[in-house]
Parts: sequence; C-alpha cells; structure tokens
Amino acid sequence: MLGGRLLVATPVIGDPNFERTVVLVLEHSIDDGAIGLVLNRPSDIAVEDPLPEWDPLVAQPPVVFVGGPVEPAAAIALARLALGRDTDDAADEGWSRVLGPIGTLDLGLRPDDLPLPVEEMRVFAGYAGWGPGQLEAELDADAWLVVDGLPADVLDADPERLWPRVLHRQGGDVALLALYPADPTAN
Repeated sequence: MLGGRLLVATPVIGDPNFERTVVLVLEHSIDDGAIGLVLNRPSDIAVEDPLPEWDPLVAQPPVVFVGGPVEPAAAIALARLALGRDTDDAADEGWSRVLGPIGTLDLGLRPDDLPLPVEEMRVFAGYAGWGPGQLEAELDADAWLVVDGLPADVLDADPERLWPRVLHRQGGDVALLALYPADPTAN
C-alpha cells in the first residue's frame, strides 16, 4: 500500500528514534505491517570498515546509516541501477525495486558478481518496523506525513537537511513544518 513512499515525521512523533526523520517504506500491508529505512541518520561507521568490498559503490557520505531501531545488527542495502536498465527481471538478480531505479540489493552477493549495473548504493544498519495496524494508528495520530519520494532522496549527499527539504517541497502549510525549531521551548 505505502511501499515506495516516504513517511516524514511530524513534531508530534514522540519517539526519539524517529524525531525529524524521513523513512522510505520498503513494504507495507494491512495484514503484515510495514518495514522501512530511515534515510537521514548517518552513523560514524565508514562502510569500508564492515563491508570493504562494497566501498567503491557507496554514495556520499560513505558511512553506514542507522536504518531504524529494529535489528541494528542487520544490514540492508539500497542501490540505484544505471539509467536505461530493464529491471523487470532484476529481482532474480539480487535487486528488488522500491522507488524508480532504487531498490534493495542483496549484500550476500559479491560486487564483482553483480549482474546489474549499480551506480551507487547506501548501507543501513537496522530498520524501522511496524506490526499490523501500528503504522495506521500512528498515521491517524498525525505522527507521520505520507508523501511521494524522489529517487534522489534515498542517496542524498546531505542527509541532515533531507527532513526540511522534503517538507518544504510539499508547499502550503506542510512546508511550514520545515521551520519547526529543534527546541520549541527556546523559541
């Protein structure tokens, strides 16, 4: 249902794991819940430390991102395929579409064995997860805005500015949330 869309945290989120985050929804269904990756939480860990073979393909900044609080030892990669690539059969080749030319990449493969022309990628430690009905309840509580994402959002070179940029491009009253102060009591 929401796969491939962005969840943008609102000031009422109430969970420090998701404050000012932008989450790309990978999978979502009423029966199974949802899985997503936080796109704007870079860590201090260089990708070359845990996954040196993938470092040449990593987008800037070349660090592991904190994908969410669930299973922080699990690694998930998102990769952008080269333009013009027919991705109809890519799922059989270790890549599965999420948003345009962006999809999940099987890190069990070796980069030299990729049958796909990957332009760049990002590695995430952990993920965001919601049980059945949990995300819908958070949406009803106005904790998230659901917006269309751009492939450029996923591999943004300035992830700390992603939250206000995504809000701003929505226009209208939503764009005003981009100006929400980090500490409203200091306003």
